[in-house]
Amino acid sequence: MAKVHPQVLASPTSSKQEVFTLWMKSLIFSSNGCVVFDSSGEIIYRVDNYDHKCSNQVYIMDATGKILFTIVKKNFSVLGMWEGYRSTDIDTSINDEKPRFRVRKILRIRMILRFFRGYSFYKVVIRLNENQRCEYIMENQRNLKSSCKIIDTFGELVAEVKRKITTSGVALGEDVLTMVVEPHIDHSLIMGLVVVLGLINHKL
Repeated sequence: MAKVHPQVLASPTSSKQEVFTLWMKSLIFSSNGCVVFDSSGEIIYRVDNYDHKCSNQVYIMDATGKILFTIVKKNFSVLGMWEGYRSTDIDTSINDEKPRFRVRKILRIRMILRFFRGYSFYKVVIRLNENQRCEYIMENQRNLKSSCKIIDTFGELVAEVKRKITTSGVALGEDVLTMVVEPHIDHSLIMGLVVVLGLINHKL
């Protein structure tokens, strides 16, 4: 039987491309969520929504259950907005913190043609520090709800999620995905964006 997990070492960031396996299922019985494995088959991230999908607030945890990100839906935006708050050792209300990233749906003139071809686009604003931020575009093909490409302002690919195919060319189930993260990118942040997309598309 072919191994499910890729042979690439995982770390918070790396000087080389990293590949992860994302399983769009919760490890908790009768729960909704997902789990991410590293190259050794070890769990590095998990999300559990328990008895319902599309919660307005979900948590990205590590293998031990420690919360790494809190994802919150904001209802004041017409097209919808999601914010991600990175957890710290300081117990403060998220209302008093600045989000590490924001995601909102966009529809620009140059994207309209691709929109009618079945694509949705989301603007991602990431706060690197108090005085610096960067922007990405997340592109999702609507008939492949869990798949996406994340592109920077120069048009360069930052990360991609797609259906997992084994080295022998066998496509695994629709719930088993490959998450490819380019060098020097925080893959916990990419995981936060993938979770937002899963919530938007009613997959989590």
